[in-house]
Amino acid sequence: MFVLEEFSGPDPILVGRLHTDLDVGNKNIKYVLAGEGAGTIFAINELTGDIHAMKRLDREEKAEYTLTAQVINADTDEPLEPPSEFIIKVQDINDNPPQFIEGPYRASVPEMSAVATIKIALHGMDREMREEYLVVIQAKDMGGHMGGLSGTTTVTVTLTDINDNPPKFSKSLYEFGIPENLPMGKMGGKVKANDRDIGENAKSTYSIIEGDDQGMFEIITDTQTQEGILRLKKPLDYESKRAYTLKVEATNINSEPSSGGPFKDTATVKIVVDDSDEPPVFLKPVYLLEVNENAPINTVIGSVTARDPDSTGSLVRYFIDRHTDLERQFNINVDDGKITLAKPLDRETDMWHNITVTATEVSNQISRAIVAIKVMDINDNAPEFATEYEAFLCENGKPGQVIQTVSAVDKDDPIQGHYFDYRLVPEMLNNPNFTIKNNQDNSISVLAKHDTFRRQKQEMYFLPIIVTDNGSPPMSSTNTLTIRVCGCSKDGIVQSCNVEAYVLPIGLSMGALIAILACIILLLVIVVLFVTLRRHKNEPLIIKDDEDVRENIIRYDDEGGGEEDTEAFDIATLQNPDGINGYLPRKDIKPDLQFMPRAGQHSGPNGVDVDEFINVRLHEADNDPTAPPYDSIQIYGYEGRGSIAGSLSSLETASSDSDQNYDYLREWGPRFRRLGELYSVGESDRET
Repeated sequence: MFVLEEFSGPDPILVGRLHTDLDVGNKNIKYVLAGEGAGTIFAINELTGDIHAMKRLDREEKAEYTLTAQVINADTDEPLEPPSEFIIKVQDINDNPPQFIEGPYRASVPEMSAVATIKIALHGMDREMREEYLVVIQAKDMGGHMGGLSGTTTVTVTLTDINDNPPKFSKSLYEFGIPENLPMGKMGGKVKANDRDIGENAKSTYSIIEGDDQGMFEIITDTQTQEGILRLKKPLDYESKRAYTLKVEATNINSEPSSGGPFKDTATVKIVVDDSDEPPVFLKPVYLLEVNENAPINTVIGSVTARDPDSTGSLVRYFIDRHTDLERQFNINVDDGKITLAKPLDRETDMWHNITVTATEVSNQISRAIVAIKVMDINDNAPEFATEYEAFLCENGKPGQVIQTVSAVDKDDPIQGHYFDYRLVPEMLNNPNFTIKNNQDNSISVLAKHDTFRRQKQEMYFLPIIVTDNGSPPMSSTNTLTIRVCGCSKDGIVQSCNVEAYVLPIGLSMGALIAILACIILLLVIVVLFVTLRRHKNEPLIIKDDEDVRENIIRYDDEGGGEEDTEAFDIATLQNPDGINGYLPRKDIKPDLQFMPRAGQHSGPNGVDVDEFINVRLHEADNDPTAPPYDSIQIYGYEGRGSIAGSLSSLETASSDSDQNYDYLREWGPRFRRLGELYSVGESDRET
């Protein structure tokens, strides 16, 4: 079946009609529709089978619908035949205009182009005149016939640049004034050639094509501003040349093949050199002078020369920068620049002296030059041993054995090099013990003449040797070689060089003697400590102070009851004072009364009969029932005399006649239940 889209009539549009062979006028059948859009978009007449479209259809949204139709019994809804499938296709009408999907469009075409997809109507279109064009394009369907729809879009056409314009200087003549003291590499002026093109086509490079034969200037391009920067390559001199005329050219970097070559333009640059007050100029930037190290004071070492390059020719004065000559070893004449010696020189201390000389004119313009002064060597130092040698000679050495090889050094530095001559002092020429041998390499070997060296006889030998150089005049010094006699193994290895080992008693060494001495000292210390402790022990421990013992400080760092306690205080104070009057004793404080000292007790030889004293006090304590044991267990069953509250103790409650009821203890909870039972039992026992 087919149906037109976008139908908008007042009534539903008839799509088609279904009919079954069973429909022969029988009104007991019914048509049923199912599938896509059934009941919503499409509806069927149950009696006639007519199918209607209930809504407007759009083919661009859905082009066809698949449905099924079936005939059923109108009463029982039982199918009378199998379902049949059919398709409803939506027919297209021209209801959508053509559309440009990606519009609006932008296009570019080189200026001066002849042909393009969008054809150029004007020849010689110049970007510099107009850069952008806006074109409206319309599209129609149905071949443009009547009733067709259309759509439009815009195309922006931009003319791209080509290099069709030359650079052009804004002026044909540029004039600059440059001071003659302008540093090299600094800018002296700027020129600029304008180009109507843009981008790479507008970039130009500058060059000097005339007037700079001496190479005094250079011109570079500023990539940001496209200006030509004129810089100085060599220093200017107003006195030698005061003006320069240059011809500068600006050339496009890019060129079009059709243009016949790169575009260019030229301009004239006139440079005037301005006079400046310049500092003096030394004839040489660095001077090299030489002086002997033994040169006398005020010797002229050399001179420096500087001139004023200005036309005025001012007077130049010379000075030494004392920061480079802290020791003030040199002076200079302020008028003629002659350098003289102020202090003696020593090549061995400083071989080179580098000082700075300044030249100053009237306007205080200053220039500097370096003066390097080399101190020339003379033979003023005697050679000496290279180190402090100490040779070792074995007792079992052989005659002619090399004891030590000796070399020398010299602080001087002769041009022909060093050569040293070694010899023994005259009084040692016939030395019976040692001799020397020249090794022909500025060193000697010391040899032993015999093998009878013994440490018991002589432990150390001193051999003076004279060393002389080959300078003019020759210099010499006497150096002493110390030779020590030592005991060596069979292989010649030194084992001991001490002579004391041979004068000690047989069988004892120095280490053994030191150990014995240490033991003796230790024994003496032990004896002194023992005697000191015994004296301290024999001192009496009795306190002779007659004051009350309770005002004394008693030591309780022992168990008590011993001899020190007896002598420290009167034991009679431990007796109970209340027992006499019949009061119950108070055991938490010390009694107020004290027994008087008993007569008839005689002290022994040392003032105290300890045995008798203790026996008496023991007898009294055993026979006194009221005496508390203050030095042992304390009993706190007494609350004190005269207490208004009376006794708080419950120890005698069971024997009293109190009729107190303890039933309330059972009400205090399970923790007091057992206690209540005990007191209840006591009450019942007492009642029976």
